[in-house]
Amino acid sequence: MLLFYNLLRLLLAPFILLLLAAACLHPRYRARVPARLGFGLTRRLGWLQGPVFWVHALSVGELSSCAPLLRGLRSRWPEAPIVLSVTTKSGEAVARTHVAELCQAIVAAPYDLYPVVRHFIRTIRPAVFIQVETDFWPGWLQQLAQAGVPALLVNGRITARSFARYQRFSWFFAPMFRCFSALCMQTDADADNMASLGLAPARIHTLGNLKFDAAETRALTAAPGQRQAWSRGLRRRYGFAEHGPLLLLGSTHPGEEELLLLVCARLRATIPDLQILLAPRQPGRAEAISALAAQSGLIFRRRSQPREAGQGPFLLLDTLGELAGCYPLADVAFIGGSLVPLGGHNPVEAAAAGIPVCFGPHMADFAEIAAALEAVGGALRLEIRSLEDALRRLLTDERERERRGGAALNWLLAQRGVVQRHLQLIEPWLSGP
Repeated sequence: MLLFYNLLRLLLAPFILLLLAAACLHPRYRARVPARLGFGLTRRLGWLQGPVFWVHALSVGELSSCAPLLRGLRSRWPEAPIVLSVTTKSGEAVARTHVAELCQAIVAAPYDLYPVVRHFIRTIRPAVFIQVETDFWPGWLQQLAQAGVPALLVNGRITARSFARYQRFSWFFAPMFRCFSALCMQTDADADNMASLGLAPARIHTLGNLKFDAAETRALTAAPGQRQAWSRGLRRRYGFAEHGPLLLLGSTHPGEEELLLLVCARLRATIPDLQILLAPRQPGRAEAISALAAQSGLIFRRRSQPREAGQGPFLLLDTLGELAGCYPLADVAFIGGSLVPLGGHNPVEAAAAGIPVCFGPHMADFAEIAAALEAVGGALRLEIRSLEDALRRLLTDERERERRGGAALNWLLAQRGVVQRHLQLIEPWLSGP
C-alpha cells in the first residue's frame, strides 16, 4: 500500500536527512549526496525545452541495455532533450564514457524523498519517463503519475527470486507497478508473471531484449573476413596474440571461479597457445582472483594496469563497462553465475559476437534465451563434470566453433527490431496518454 510507504517515508525523513548529512562528511559521498538531493539541478537543466525524455538506469548493466534505445530516441527525435539519471557512481562514470554524446545531461538519480523527487520532476519537466529494467522506488513512481507524466518500464524482466517477493507482498508491489503507463517485458514468461500480479493486460507488452539491437551486433553483420580482422585488432588492443584460441569467462562469481581456473590450467596443459580473459562480476575482487589463479599456475595481468601488465596470454578484466566489447575477440565464451545457483547472466552479448556460448546448469534468470540458444545449437549447457571436455573440443575444433557461433549469431539477428518496437510504443505518449 503506497499510503503506508508514504507515511513511513514522512516519519523517517528527519533521520534520513541526518544520515545523508553525515555521509557528506565522507570524501566518497561529499559530491554525490548533494547531487542526489537536487542541488544545482536548476542551473544545469533549467534551460531544457520539451518534449524531454527522462531515462533512468540503475548501474552499468542497465546502461548497456538502454544504450540501443538511447540511440533510437536520438535518431527518431533528434531535437528532443534526453536526461539520463543513474543511481550508482560507477554507472554514472560508465555513462559519461559511453553514452554522453546521446544525452543533454547525465545526473545522479534522486533519493526517493517527496521534496527531492518533486524538485527533479519540476526541473526536468519530462514528457515521458523511461525506467530501464529495475530500481523501483514507489514514491518516485507515484509522484510521476500524480504529475501526469507517463512512466514506461522497458526491458523489464522478473527473476524467480524477485517474483516470489512480488507475490508475497503483492499488496505493496502491485500498486507500485500500476503507476507505470506501460510495462515492456523481455519475454512472455516475464509478461505472464507481471499479469499474475493483477495488472491490466493492456498495459503489458512483450517487446524483447534491448540488447538484441546492441551496436556490437550491428557491427558483426559484416562478412566473416571483416569480423576476423576486427577481432585481431581487438586482441592487439588488449595485449593478446592475434592467433591462438581465446576463452572468455564472463561475469564470474566466487564458488565457480575456483572450478573454472582449475579447468583452465588443465586446458592450458594440452592447448599450450590457449589465451584466457576472465571478467569477474565484481571487478573489486581482482586481488583475490589473481591469488587464486596463481595457485593453479596462471599468472594474470590486469586491465586496470596496462603499462605494468604489458602483454600476455592471461588477462583479468578488472574494469567496468568493457566486457560487452570484449566478446568479439574470443573464440568461445562461458557465462558466469551459472555453475553456482545464482541464475546466470545474459548470454546475448556473447551470441552477438558469433561465437559458441557455454553456461552451467543454473540459468533461471535467462531461461528463455538460454533455451532458445540451445535449441538452435548456438549454446551448450554444461555440468561441472563435462565442462573441461566440452571446452577442449570447442577450442580445438574450428569447424564446430564456426557452426555453433554462426547459429548463435543467426538466432540473435532474427530477434532484432526491439528498439523499433519500443519507439513505436513510446511515440503516442509524447502527446499525452
